[in-house]
Amino acid sequence: MKPRYIVGSIIGVLFLILAIYSFDSSKIEYTDFLEARETGKTVQVIGSWVKEHDYDYDVENNQFIFYMEDEESNVTKIIFDGGKPNNFDIAPELVIKGKFNGDVFRASEILTKCPSKYEGDGEELKSS
Repeated sequence: MKPRYIVGSIIGVLFLILAIYSFDSSKIEYTDFLEARETGKTVQVIGSWVKEHDYDYDVENNQFIFYMEDEESNVTKIIFDGGKPNNFDIAPELVIKGKFNGDVFRASEILTKCPSKYEGDGEELKSS
């Protein structure tokens, strides 16, 4: 085999390994608060705002602070560096991305699920 084919093959394998490593390190798993606290990794958690705890906005630090309950009924204080999302008050579900810092979950992103005005109550699907 010619040396340039060997070098080309080695470079190709290195790029493949680098691509696999980049993909693996960039994936973010969905989990609950207990597992997120144990792993210490950046994760995504699905849940809802706990309305019994009012939210707060710290103007000096530009931080939005609220409590969220995950799908396993674990409640945690969330601190997000930024403003309150537009439809936060009416969102039936939230997805937050971040990781724990002590007992507080530091969110880097908040995604709100919009309540759909197009969803029916299922009556039109029932047959007579």
